[in-house]
Amino acid sequence: MPDTAYRSETYFKGVERIAFEGPDSENPLAYRYYDKDRVVLGKRMEDHLRFAVCYWHSFCWDGVDVFGQGTFKRPWLAGAMNREAAAAKMAVAFEFLEKLGAPFFCFHDVDVMAQAETLKEHASHFAEAVDGLEAHMARSKVKVLWGTANLFSHPRFAAGAATNPDPDVFAFAATQVRLCLEATKRLGGANYVLWGGREGYDTLLNTDLKRELDQLGRFLALAVEHKHKIGFSGPLLIEPKPHEPTKHQYDFDTASVYGFLLRYGLEKDVKVNIEANHATLAGHSFEHEIALADSLGILGSIDINRGDPQNGWDTDQFPNDPSEMVMTLYRLIKAGGFTTGGFNFDAKVRRQSIDPIDMFHGHVGGVDALARGLLGAAALIENGKLDEFVAARYAGWDKDAGKKIFAKDATLAGIADAALKANVAPKPVSGRQEYLENLVNRFV
Repeated sequence: MPDTAYRSETYFKGVERIAFEGPDSENPLAYRYYDKDRVVLGKRMEDHLRFAVCYWHSFCWDGVDVFGQGTFKRPWLAGAMNREAAAAKMAVAFEFLEKLGAPFFCFHDVDVMAQAETLKEHASHFAEAVDGLEAHMARSKVKVLWGTANLFSHPRFAAGAATNPDPDVFAFAATQVRLCLEATKRLGGANYVLWGGREGYDTLLNTDLKRELDQLGRFLALAVEHKHKIGFSGPLLIEPKPHEPTKHQYDFDTASVYGFLLRYGLEKDVKVNIEANHATLAGHSFEHEIALADSLGILGSIDINRGDPQNGWDTDQFPNDPSEMVMTLYRLIKAGGFTTGGFNFDAKVRRQSIDPIDMFHGHVGGVDALARGLLGAAALIENGKLDEFVAARYAGWDKDAGKKIFAKDATLAGIADAALKANVAPKPVSGRQEYLENLVNRFV
């Protein structure tokens, strides 16, 4: 990449490194709750949150939508993304990461490289970009939370990548994944994500659903095999999403992903990267998806954002709901916290937020929302009443009646005979939902 040592000190002119100033600060470019070295439940706040900036929304999107052209006028996005523009964009990205104090970033292969038309050109341009990333990372000490290959934007992927009816498209996508997985390992990435952006269908009239699922299973199995071959120690992650851009995505939600992994024998090697906005599009709460992934043992990482309840698509807004953040962090802490994962801000400023400074406002607010949620969740856990209530509600399963049901020699008839002999007469017990909601609100 041209001049990999080049540093941008001009695009975010006048912005100093964002500092913690406390809850009473009136400075919009200061953290009010995020104090990275503050110890919460025995762990530094930075280590709890492990937050990352996404390269695509922050530095690649120009504000375009389906009804209008881009509004941001980022100078490096003018015209074709050539080698010089890719280098300039990378310099701006690391200026932003350093000033924000972000410990991690996430990227697609095409986010960081010059445009390419052929596969050989793609490999060459991406290799150059990885050299540039490595140089910037060595200087800044910012790390990769995860890398991924973009297998959905180019017209060749209109009918999917792994699930495409053309095996040459499968091979093209496999090459991208190989190169990006190897690059993520080289850069010290903690995880690798496989998001099936167009792995689904728009109509069953032209779709062989079983064949496509088998192709997707084969693709993922090959990626798992290569991960072990090159010694990549982080997990592979699938990011569930129910629809958009296709009518139906095969990775609809966490439950669907887990069933798919079981079907193809991949449940020991692959986890999920859950996104808040994708969870709500699937008709679930974000908290549900985290709790389910934890219960299934496949919780990997999180894309943190929110949708607009009045819009039926993926709006990718920065998180700002204090009660949702408290319960998100509560579920995460109860699940043992992140190991290799983290909170990636897969969020973008609105099309009317056209000034460079707006990028900082979005991320500073998002980081503070997480930090505030962490403090509330920690206080809720230390209070103990929610845990006590749930434990008491299921206490019968730890007694003889519950243990006998799970005994190895238990049978349906035996359980029924015992119930008849005892003439069991269970009485309903209040779930106390309103009490528990009021309890949680005390820590928001």
